Amino acid sequence: MVHPDCITINPRIRSGQPCIKGTRIAVADVLDYLGGGMTVSEILADFPDLTAETIQACLTFAAERERRLLVAA
Repeated sequence: MVHPDCITINPRIRSGQPCIKGTRIAVADVLDYLGGGMTVSEILADFPDLTAETIQACLTFAAERERRLLVAA
């Protein structure tokens, strides 16, 4: 389960995309970076506001959302 303080959804920030709390970095951005081949270390170097925990929270959030989509289908 994603810690509630890591990921937020606010319609006023990034059009309501799930974002890492305290930033405008969307969960989708982090997933795109990882999918594009960036390592966690590279992401952390480029985005000092992130932590290994918040990157893991993005992965957990995406997995939980995928599971919910499969159940709803």
